Formats: sequence, structure tokens, C-alpha cells
Amino acid sequence: MSNPIAVQPVIMAGGSGTRLWPLSRAGYPKQFLVLSGNTSLFQQAVARLQGLGSTAVRLAPPLIVGNEEHRFLVLDQLRELKIEPAAVLLEPIGRNTAPALTLAALQAQAAGADPVLVVTPADQTVTDEAAFTAALQRAVALAADGAIAILGITPDRPETGYGYIRTEDTDAGAPRVAQFVEKPDLVTAEGYLARGGYFWNAGMFVLRASVWLAALERFRPDIAQATRAAHAAGSTDAKFVRPDRALFGAVPSESVDYAVMEQCPGSSIDIRMVELKAGWNDLGAWEAVWQVAAKDPRGNASVGDAIIKDSTNTLVHATSRLVSAVGLKDVVVVETPDAVLVADRERSQEVKQIVNQLGAEQRGEHALHRKVHRPWGWYDSIDSGPRFQVKRIMVKPGASLSLQKHHHRAEHWIVVSGTAEVTNGDKVVLLTENQSTYIPLGEVHRLANPGKVPLEIIEVQSGSYLGEDDIVRFEDTYGRVPDTP
Repeated sequence: MSNPIAVQPVIMAGGSGTRLWPLSRAGYPKQFLVLSGNTSLFQQAVARLQGLGSTAVRLAPPLIVGNEEHRFLVLDQLRELKIEPAAVLLEPIGRNTAPALTLAALQAQAAGADPVLVVTPADQTVTDEAAFTAALQRAVALAADGAIAILGITPDRPETGYGYIRTEDTDAGAPRVAQFVEKPDLVTAEGYLARGGYFWNAGMFVLRASVWLAALERFRPDIAQATRAAHAAGSTDAKFVRPDRALFGAVPSESVDYAVMEQCPGSSIDIRMVELKAGWNDLGAWEAVWQVAAKDPRGNASVGDAIIKDSTNTLVHATSRLVSAVGLKDVVVVETPDAVLVADRERSQEVKQIVNQLGAEQRGEHALHRKVHRPWGWYDSIDSGPRFQVKRIMVKPGASLSLQKHHHRAEHWIVVSGTAEVTNGDKVVLLTENQSTYIPLGEVHRLANPGKVPLEIIEVQSGSYLGEDDIVRFEDTYGRVPDTP
């Protein structure tokens, strides 16, 4: 019996998902949201690849590439799956997918092996996991022999939001890739659909680590060398692997497609496409979310507390209150506690223009929800006004906030449930349900949860300035810089 093929799953979990605003934001992007089923898109991507394990495949724990800011989201969601990662590679600055994949390839080779990398984005859905696994097994076999295998989707509509792949022969198992085509306009996309031989680029690649690195050295040696330097000068903290920040910042920003894949057709590199017929969807915009959602007989889909009347082909997504719609056609309505989006469903790709404007105006809705997740739990800013702010705070069992003080505000804490260990100056007290305490302005303090159930408190802040940057840290469990809440 031949030796099993060593396979390293790689989950690309970076990105901000701006086209799914206001549900997706930079601080909590779409890959960590539950948009389909009962788990997040990231969790679904990780779990799907577990099906590759077999007598012919030696499957390694997943390797995650993501943003430094999301590191605890990654670990928390993996913990829910009871999956331990091989490593979590943290990009200090976004540099697109080519450097991200290079970091993964270098990390995979660190043990002296040359595994087949199965690379998938963290923001896609699949309805037929058996077909998905079968397609990847075919791709793994090709990659083990030195080819680059990419997954292509037979188009069922003239989609302008995806790149396309053109194949050059009729090998039903794995035709050669003749050309990568940019996102087309509608007329061009209709032509592709009519002619055939064009497939959507699913953004999933299967290839040996050494094949990727050699191809990158050939086509973009600047990216290869700069990323190698950043990885070599990096540091490791438990499962977190951090490339050197300054060196990684100097890496050219480029996608896998632009840097390598589009250069391969016509070269000596064997690049093949494996067709994926597994109910695939890239949830890149609200139009795609509507496509995969369960619908009523008139094509309407809803999430949350929604009432839809006399409408067709409309999506209503409610998160915190009742949303009602009457007489709509081809419309998306998305409600969150601090922002509402109403858009023509077919123009939902343009939502990123709203996000760009919010960023230019430095508005908080660009990056954060009203409910903000932190390594220790979360806080929800439920009310505010001149010189006051009210927050609901949850602290995970065994977790604590940093030892800190504020120059411009005092705080009142009321325990709603659980047990709070409060450091207030030189005193440490335990508070339980319905008990409260007062933190004077300028006092060094800490909130911790010594119990086994989540701690919830109501915090009332009062003072002349209530911004999250009014904080001086003395001790922090999570390695955050002093001005990070």
C-alpha cells in the first residue's frame, strides 16, 4: 500500500467583508458571522475540510491565516468545534492573499515536510459536502503529482461579481486552464454563459507548498523574498505565529490570482481545473445571501423578527427589533442596533461605497458594531448622552479585563448575573447578583470573573470624556497595546 498523502488544510480568514455591511464590519467581519446554518462561515470552512481525512490522506490540523485583530475570535470559534489548529498566522497588516498563502506554505514546510496545501477562503457555503470532498480528493491527487489544481464552478447565471476560468480541453476530470478572466460586465458574462467552457473561479487552490513557493519565486520574487524575511524574523506565542511587523509591511500587496495563477497558463506549470458541483456560493454580497436563503413562494427571505407583505424577491435581515416591509421588489433590508441598510438587491455589490464613505468620515459604524467583542467577552453600548454612557458587559468564566485607570470618567458597576471579582485601588471584593460598586475617577481597577458561568454587569460611566482611548493599562493578559480597549 502506498504512503498516504500529507495534506495541510489552510483557511484564509482575513478580509473585512465590506459588501455585507452593516452586519459585517472590520472588527467582526463576515467570516465569523452565522449567515447560513448554525455555525459561522469560518467554522463551516474548517469543518468541511475535516472530511478529507482517509486511508489515502494524512490530514494535519488546520493552519489559519488571519488578522491580528481577530486572533481571539479565531481561537474561540475553533474551540467551539473542539479543533486545535496547527498554528494561527497573524498578519499585522493586510497584504492580500499571495503573501498570506506564502506565510502558510513557509509554516507548513517548517517541520521539513512538503505537504499538499488545500487552500480555501473562510467565507463560502457548500450544500453538498460529499461532492465537495470528492472534488478535493481529485484535486489532492493532482497536486501530489506536482500540478496546481483549482476548483471551478459551472455558472448558472451571467454573474459579474466573480472572476472566470477558461479551460482548453475536454478532460472531464481535470481540464487544463487556458486563461483567467477578470470580473466581466453583463454582456461579456452572458457571452461566457452562452459559449460554455467558462467557470467561476471559486478561489480554492490545491498544490504542494514547494510548488507555490517555486511559482512565486518565478513570477513575483519580490513578494517571495519579502515574505520569507518577515516570516523568518517573526515570533511565536503558543499557537500564534507573528511575522515581523515592519518587514511584513514592506511586502507588496497582491492576490494569488494576479501574482501567480494568471501567469501559469502557457508556461511550463501544469495548472488544472476540477469542477465543483456542490451547491457552492461565495457570500460576497447581500445578493448572494438572498440566493442561498430559504424563500417563500414569492421569493422573499427573512432572518429574525420580520414581517413581509405584498413583496417579491426581497431579503429582510433583522437582528434587534421588528422590521416590516410592504410592497417591495428586489430589495435588501438589513437592520442592526446602530445602522440600517436599504438597497436594490442587484446593486448590493455597491454597499462598499457606503463603507468607504463611513471610513473617510471616521465614523464608528465603519469598523465596530454597537456590541463589541473583546478577548475577555463583549460590551454593548446600550445608551449614551452628554457626560454619561451605559454599557452591558459580559466577561467569560476565568477571564478578566486589564488592570487600568481612566483620567476623565468614573464608573458604577451593577452585577446582573454571575460573580464579579473587583479590584478597586488596594481593595479586592467579590460581588454577586444585584450588588454594586463605584470606581472613582483616576482609581486603578480591574473586573474579573472567577466563576464558572458568564458574568454580566451594567456599567454606568460619567465624566467629561467617555472615549475608549481614555485608558491607562498596567497589566493585561492578552498582550494588547496600551491604547486598545
